[in-house]
Amino acid sequence: MDNTPPLTATPAKTTAQAATNRWQAAAWATLGAGSCIGLLAGLQEMLTQNLSWSLLLMAPFGATMVLLYALPQSPLAQPKNIFFGHLLTCALGLLLLHTLGVSPLTLGLGTGLGVGLMMLTNTTHPPAGANPLLVMLAGADWQFLLTPVVSGLLLILAFGWAYHKSLYIKGISKHSWPKTN
Repeated sequence: MDNTPPLTATPAKTTAQAATNRWQAAAWATLGAGSCIGLLAGLQEMLTQNLSWSLLLMAPFGATMVLLYALPQSPLAQPKNIFFGHLLTCALGLLLLHTLGVSPLTLGLGTGLGVGLMMLTNTTHPPAGANPLLVMLAGADWQFLLTPVVSGLLLILAFGWAYHKSLYIKGISKHSWPKTN
């Protein structure tokens, strides 16, 4: 009788382990994304006593959480992409808003140029594709680049680094963030 273990896991074990891993990954991503946005909202409320004014938050940051916490090893979730993707597309939206105004043409131009600009600068970050629309439709002023864009992004990146580093150190994650080659 051959008592050597099989070279591969049984399909039932593989499926069960994959399901467990998926649930664990989802739980950690949920905790990271929720904690990050909750921290930003809490800081904003503490500093301004107002959650309706955007000191640290903007809607595309919610989409950034998906990449940063669910897919942290993706090239699209790296600090350079997150920071410069948002910064460049917001600046582009502001430039178009304050020079050409808001029209179907400028909204389309802002979105298209934003995608191209991120591709050319190797900073593609899909959530940032919404920024020209947000900036132009909200009628934002140039201060928007500092708050919420830069201030929010710096906190997001700092929290993301600390969160992923702690998971890596504790052995919960096999990968550190940002991705290292």
